[in-house]
Amino acid sequence: MPRPPLPPFTESSAKEKIRLAEDGWNSRDPKRVALAYTEDCPWRNRAEFIQGREEIEAFLQRKWTRELDYRLIKELWAYTDNRIAVRFAYEFRDDSDQWFRAYGNENWEFNEDGLMKQRIASINEHPISEGERKFDWPLGRRPDDFPSLSELGF
Repeated sequence: MPRPPLPPFTESSAKEKIRLAEDGWNSRDPKRVALAYTEDCPWRNRAEFIQGREEIEAFLQRKWTRELDYRLIKELWAYTDNRIAVRFAYEFRDDSDQWFRAYGNENWEFNEDGLMKQRIASINEHPISEGERKFDWPLGRRPDDFPSLSELGF
């Protein structure tokens, strides 16, 4: 089933695709997120290599069991016909109430139906105090008027 916006991307449609991905990830619903990828989509996520929707869903289930109160912002870096480069940051806490902020870049490639057929992510994280948190909207979708990464100075 097609998943608009479809390639070839314009700046506007690339930004729309990114926001839809961000909204999915902020839902913390592994099944919902996994549907954005092809059945056999390969991922490189840090040092972990994942293949296909089933493994994506299992990975995300593990991730959001460990990464509590997860909130993410994605931003366009560059795009071409069927590829989008994204920079992102997210915050979460672990079960000992230690907060973290992660920064990264993703390279996405899409098929003609708008499904992601390849995802390559590079991510670094570091502990922060609760007082250093910037992503403080209620859990779920980031409000439209919440600052972007650039506006936050990231």
